[in-house]
Amino acid sequence: MTRFQQLAALSAATVAAAMIAVPGTAQAAARPSCPIPANAKSRTDEPAKGGKALKGVRLHYLPKGFTHGEVIVDKHDGLTEYSYLWSDDRDDLDRKRKMLWVRVVCWPEARTLAQLKKAPLHLGTFAAAKTAKIGGRKVLTKEGDGALGPGRYSGWVEREGVIVTVMASEPLVPRLGQIIRWIRL
Repeated sequence: MTRFQQLAALSAATVAAAMIAVPGTAQAAARPSCPIPANAKSRTDEPAKGGKALKGVRLHYLPKGFTHGEVIVDKHDGLTEYSYLWSDDRDDLDRKRKMLWVRVVCWPEARTLAQLKKAPLHLGTFAAAKTAKIGGRKVLTKEGDGALGPGRYSGWVEREGVIVTVMASEPLVPRLGQIIRWIRL
């Protein structure tokens, strides 16, 4: 074995040992810091797409009954928002309306829940939100109001620079824990 081959084998063994010693290192290195696709565009879907409607985001639990869907992409104030809005055929004012909005926000300053309260979001801020544990995650949460409509609005920092928010209308609030638990980026 040449000197170069010995060094290559030693390097490979060192890297493999480091990955075993620090679980999740390989996945973290392979995962992009911001999961929003560069070519993401706003669009409307009828019928609504399923739990894979947002590229790079998986909802392993999505309640049934949605007929309309919409991808929303927005860039402002140094952040990028990428979301999907599922809804049924009911009027916006009908309290039985099923609506679920899942949003990923890439904001370099996001590190803690306290910083989430200061995020420059246009819709759905967390200034008056309270900390809770929903679906096994520590989140900020508040009652939906105004433009969000009735229901429950929650959000958390998935990892440094990446925020996830979920707005569930009143009929979906009992399932919010299950929805939040099964969101994966």
